[in-house]
Amino acid sequence: MLFDLKKLGRLEEAYFVERPNRFVGICRVGSGEYRCHIADTGRLKEILTEGRKLLVVKNRPEMKTDYRVIGALMEEGWVLLNTSLHSRIGREAIKRGVLGFKPKEVRSEFPYGDSRMDYLVDGRVLVEMKGSNLLKGNCCVFPDAPTERGRKHLLKLVDSLRKGYKPYIMMMGLRECDCFRTNDDLDPEFGRVFREALKEGVGFAGFKVGINDRLQVVLKGKMDLCGEGI
Repeated sequence: MLFDLKKLGRLEEAYFVERPNRFVGICRVGSGEYRCHIADTGRLKEILTEGRKLLVVKNRPEMKTDYRVIGALMEEGWVLLNTSLHSRIGREAIKRGVLGFKPKEVRSEFPYGDSRMDYLVDGRVLVEMKGSNLLKGNCCVFPDAPTERGRKHLLKLVDSLRKGYKPYIMMMGLRECDCFRTNDDLDPEFGRVFREALKEGVGFAGFKVGINDRLQVVLKGKMDLCGEGI
């Protein structure tokens, strides 16, 4: 178990109505419709469809939205849909060995140049993590929207090689898939930089997570590169 979603508060079921903008969705909870915060800037076109069952948590009264979206019910079960939880989940996954070893120290939000990288592990391993909730065939793919920030982070990882770090791009698969590949149809430049980074010596570590019937985020094993298109 990597994270217990029940720690967030009382989890309620809702149904998706529409998405006025990328941060706000209208959800039906009980007999009413409410504004729900969507902490994922991806397009989510195959997930946020009308009538989709969601998992939500009520926000504090002073917040601009009534609820925040935590997950969506897909064919394989509940799928995590809240990027604000990724850092904590990724940190626990690193502690459990998804980089190939169990570390002594994991620092989050490590400053590197004019950026902040997700983790510094044992003082030498620099890690940037991305989450993939988009399926294409049997592949988990990333990104779901063009990402200049993602390309910048890959270039920072390449730069860190020359400064003695051991860098990794860590990909968390949020759907049930066989492997990972870049979404070159949507953002070919990210795919190009990703492949160049691997050639330069940046490591890749992929893993899958799921939500069990106790509403806990659990580690579901390794996620390799698909090979074709990488």
